[in-house]
Amino acid sequence: MKGFRPKTYKDSKKSWTNFRGLCKSCGTCIEVCPVKALSYGKDLAYYGQPAPDCDIKKCVACKLCEINCPDSAIRVDKK
Repeated sequence: MKGFRPKTYKDSKKSWTNFRGLCKSCGTCIEVCPVKALSYGKDLAYYGQPAPDCDIKKCVACKLCEINCPDSAIRVDKK
């Protein structure tokens, strides 16, 4: 899946990655984010729908998006 490379956002304390080839744009991650750091972006996910983007400045690395993703399409790492 050449066009569906993972997209990573990072700062000095954390990184957030969405694996576009696994994501089905269900929006679960956006709904469960307690600080509203996630929203639909311009890039497309596997089924041609908008994939989530992360505002890494807002992200608190709680991992709720990763835990609740039904497709294991998100990874959050603390540094």
